[in-house]
Amino acid sequence: MPGVFLIVVDKIDWNKAGRLTEPGRYMLAFGWLTVTADDVAIWQRYPAASFTLVEVASPFDGADRSEYHLGTFELPGAQSSAPCSVSGGVAS
Repeated sequence: MPGVFLIVVDKIDWNKAGRLTEPGRYMLAFGWLTVTADDVAIWQRYPAASFTLVEVASPFDGADRSEYHLGTFELPGAQSSAPCSVSGGVAS
């Protein structure tokens, strides 16, 4: 059907990300993940938080893997998602 798009929202927690302790760009099973210092700080303060994965355009034409950064995060038992207070969940 033209004009109909399926949007899949994936989440990732600190364990699935390998308990990263430094900001950077990491190759994970699903593609490249850019993690900021603010993202790491949130996971260190709230180890059970899960972030929404945001797919971004790859700077490499023909890249085999997708590029992602972390968007909003959720805390277990929280009513709604909370934006990253410092970076807005946007990788720098």
